[in-house]
Amino acid sequence: MKRIGLIIGLIVLLILAGIFYYRYYFVFGDGTKAGAMNYFVHKGYLFKTYEGRLIQSGIRTQTQGNIQSNEFMFSVTNQHVADQLNKSAGAYLELHYKEYLHTLPWRGVSVFVVDSIMSVRPATPVQP
Repeated sequence: MKRIGLIIGLIVLLILAGIFYYRYYFVFGDGTKAGAMNYFVHKGYLFKTYEGRLIQSGIRTQTQGNIQSNEFMFSVTNQHVADQLNKSAGAYLELHYKEYLHTLPWRGVSVFVVDSIMSVRPATPVQP
């Protein structure tokens, strides 16, 4: 009888571990976003994380009369990528990101986590 209880306990533990992995570590999607970096900060109370905002050009929507947000809010976990972004304030960036289903305190406040910088170009001022 104890053996059956142990097997059931292990199965329940494996199922809970699988749910935890799927909810917090499974990469739901990945892609590239491009735009001018609006801000990039290192903040937090207990876990200091890097957070940023990218302003994408254009605000077109599929349906007329609606406005789509052109801001891409993201977190960064890699120190090397964070250092590069800190030096690229105001530049036009192409960022590769991973999208998770939920956030973790030590990963940042956004479900979008930038893992690499694809390109950095100086921002060109808009002519009136």
